[in-house]
Amino acid sequence: MDKDIEFLLEEIEIQRFENYPDRPTIVFLHDSLGCIQLWRDFPQKLGELTNCNVLVYDREGYGKSKSFSNSKRDNFYMEFQADILNELLDKCKIEKAILLGHSDGGSIALIAGSKYPTKILGIITEGAHVFVEEVTLNGIREAIRCYQITDLKAKLEKYHGEKTEDMFWAWAKTWTNVEFRTWNIEFFLPSIKCPALIIQGEDDEFGTLDQVEKIIKQINRKSEKLIIPNVKHSPHKEIPELILNKSSEFIKRLFEN
Repeated sequence: MDKDIEFLLEEIEIQRFENYPDRPTIVFLHDSLGCIQLWRDFPQKLGELTNCNVLVYDREGYGKSKSFSNSKRDNFYMEFQADILNELLDKCKIEKAILLGHSDGGSIALIAGSKYPTKILGIITEGAHVFVEEVTLNGIREAIRCYQITDLKAKLEKYHGEKTEDMFWAWAKTWTNVEFRTWNIEFFLPSIKCPALIIQGEDDEFGTLDQVEKIIKQINRKSEKLIIPNVKHSPHKEIPELILNKSSEFIKRLFEN
């Protein structure tokens, strides 16, 4: 194991619900400003609906995990997070995982599914990105404006505490940096062999439906999409019951194949 990753694993906050011996584990990957707490009871509910175990964790710099060792990111930061996820699965002795990722977490899930296919039974993404769009940058610029003139920072501090400033700007500055315009993870997609459910709100303020089409077109035929009208970037918060139902149906189908 990479020594940097080994150190990080000791400092990552993990929450597990292990109620179903010999069943797969659904691993939840939060978004750019998220953490364990912000999933609320969604993970437990999905675990109960599918008779699956659950693992939720805060990435470095988020929630109750340690502060960033280095808040400056490069174009490969999500691939590094996929590597950390792989080592976390090993540490937790999880051999059969279903990944559910939101936004950055969705992108990380896709990378992990490509790099570590033997461990991943299925992937669910919400608002995942595989390339940079102008609408994404506009959404981030609006988030920066809100962070500076509204109570957004105070709201985030409830969950991330003194890490909030580094966490927010690690995301905002990375994505709006001109060098990040070349970021693209489409080359990972053809190597994904497991079934995938790609979810996006039709009114997602951080990405167009072209993200979904590019993902679906380049991964295996077992993939499916769910486009939801009148929903923005966080379907599991905006319409939790529908996402629970559709996600549980998808997961149950994994065991029929």
